Amino acid sequence: MSLTTVPTLAIRSGPSGHHSMPVLGFGTAASPLPEPTMLKETVIEAIKLGYRHFDTSPRYQTEEPIGEALSEAVSLGLVRSRSEFFVTTKLWCADANGGLVVPAIKRSLKNLKLDYLDLYIIHWPVSSKPGKYKFPIDEDDFLPMDFEVVWSEMEECQRLGLAKCIGVSNFSCKKLQHILSIATIPPSVNQVEMSPIWQQRKLRELCSSNDIVVTAYSVLGSRGAFWGTPKIMESDVLKEIAEAKEKTVAQVSMRWAYEQGVSMVVKSFTKERLEENLKIFDWSLTEDETQRISTEIPQFRNVHGEVYTSKKGPIKSVAEMWDGEI
Repeated sequence: MSLTTVPTLAIRSGPSGHHSMPVLGFGTAASPLPEPTMLKETVIEAIKLGYRHFDTSPRYQTEEPIGEALSEAVSLGLVRSRSEFFVTTKLWCADANGGLVVPAIKRSLKNLKLDYLDLYIIHWPVSSKPGKYKFPIDEDDFLPMDFEVVWSEMEECQRLGLAKCIGVSNFSCKKLQHILSIATIPPSVNQVEMSPIWQQRKLRELCSSNDIVVTAYSVLGSRGAFWGTPKIMESDVLKEIAEAKEKTVAQVSMRWAYEQGVSMVVKSFTKERLEENLKIFDWSLTEDETQRISTEIPQFRNVHGEVYTSKKGPIKSVAEMWDGEI
């Protein structure tokens, strides 16, 4: 079995240091949830192929099987040490409250069987009532986030050595600028939905100017999940480019993201797709193909309403959460 070496990006770690993040991560946000034993086995298979970056969250309920797989991989000698892995998990809304951030990261570390995270990020720019982990979140349980308090506690996680890097997820330009205005330690990463059909140009420019790496999710549209869209896989432009290059639409979409200078997390639980997703680093798009993706594909933000839905229906619009920047 051939081992693929995934390129890395340098992300900020403290005032002057940097930490290496593999540009392709193994994502675990799935609906329905993967069976734990199957997920563990798939992670081990992914490690054998060359994956080193793993992305999870308490929301996904995948921390424990990932932790078991990483521990087993070290004991089997698939890697020399834990330091070869880049592990990201997230602060869920119910823990995004004063006094709860450090206990939350310690729970995640216990689940993952780790002493530290490579990256800890705020999952969504909203809070919910402490101690209530029901999902979807009930409308009455939503709270406005106290960004100053929550971010200061994220910084404390880094100071304590519990996370090498800290960041955010699903933060608009406006919310990201607010964090930058109050931060002692600026965020290293902003993980957001990004794909050829939602290219995030304005946000990427802001992140680039502030030494913040963008990590893209839903690069392939998250087909099969209740928040997914088929628009990427059905794009005529991407199909034409894929056919001309003898690649898949998924590979073209991922290669485009890679050439934009971002990292990405992509979900797959089959060996064939895991291998296919790694085959994006030894070829490139032409200038004309990149231009076509930039200009010929209508921009459509997938209405990723998983956090904001209750029995009463949508309770916060995507436009609200993105400050009207859609």
